[in-house]
Amino acid sequence: METEGKVIKCKASVAWEPGKPVSIEEVEVAPPKAHEVRIKIAASGVCHTDWTFLHESGASMDPRPFPLVLGHEGAGVVESVGPGVTKLSKGDKVIPLLLAQCGQCQRCLNPKTNLCTKNWVQTQQCLLADGTSRITCRNQQVYQFIGISTFSEYTVVPEDNVTKIHPDAPLDKVCLLGCGVSTGFGAAVNTGKVEAGSTCAVFGLGAVGLAAIMGCKSANAKRIIAIDINPDKFEIAKTFGATEFVNPKDHSKPIQEVLKDLTDGGVDFALECVGNVAIVRAALEACTPAGGVCVMVGWTPKGELRLVSEDILLGKTLKGSYFGGWKSAEAVPKLVEDYMSGRLLLDEFVTHTLTLDKVNEAFDLMVNGKSIRTVLKM
Repeated sequence: METEGKVIKCKASVAWEPGKPVSIEEVEVAPPKAHEVRIKIAASGVCHTDWTFLHESGASMDPRPFPLVLGHEGAGVVESVGPGVTKLSKGDKVIPLLLAQCGQCQRCLNPKTNLCTKNWVQTQQCLLADGTSRITCRNQQVYQFIGISTFSEYTVVPEDNVTKIHPDAPLDKVCLLGCGVSTGFGAAVNTGKVEAGSTCAVFGLGAVGLAAIMGCKSANAKRIIAIDINPDKFEIAKTFGATEFVNPKDHSKPIQEVLKDLTDGGVDFALECVGNVAIVRAALEACTPAGGVCVMVGWTPKGELRLVSEDILLGKTLKGSYFGGWKSAEAVPKLVEDYMSGRLLLDEFVTHTLTLDKVNEAFDLMVNGKSIRTVLKM
């Protein structure tokens, strides 16, 4: 039956309140308004940020409104477009973007940043550009996580938060480029600008950390030290390019001292992919004073970061990275093609494939260290 212009009833994972398991509900997804796109989601990765906003809202994260449909790492096919949409057409394969690229704002025109201002305030409040959501359930508005909500069979997203990808791209793999893999890989090659022959340390071996390792390898780093308290992740880290492994639990010294001993004074590049300010400090202190670079990659917006001023004074650099520094709409299709041509790994991140109704199981696998990425198929 033709759905264009009509409300679509479908299944979605609804978080009714923070700290509680999500439930599968029938929701109504309204047609797209002006400059919006309605997407039939094929697959979505389950990112740690989804779990964090559900279980730590108001603590380590700014509070978000509920009820809420989570999910921000998806891929699908355009079902219909609203008035004024010019970049996309019905039937296009697409990836929704947690960060817009309008191409017109001051930041889009600045080559030094990817932080487009279009829709930023609204999507951070889990709303679309007009301050409302297109999803309802039980006769009430359901908020859209970062304006996306990929834990739903259908969703509506602003046009500037969507990018068209190769028509042959496997959606259950390239969905990972909507967040985790792009973020980690870009933090190494774009933000950190890892150099050939350098020594790198990557803290945290989730999908973002493993992608950062892949970025360090792509940049021809000589030593890539993988750090995690879960030794089960060391073997898969080799797949992405890690050359050495350190479990902080195996040492009585602080991890930064261990790394200094291993590297004769400190690493050239440290990438913190956990989202913990104490680890950010350890990563910075693990860098060589001779121009060492530390990149904050893990999402930790509310943590208070305390540093030793001498670390910065003597020449170390601390940087932040959001979505890997990529200008989203133009970069993601190129990353898709890099994957399709064998220059970028994606399949190796996927340890579990489940259906939408198993999202709580996917969260459990993740927080218990049993998965790298679980992909939900709709």
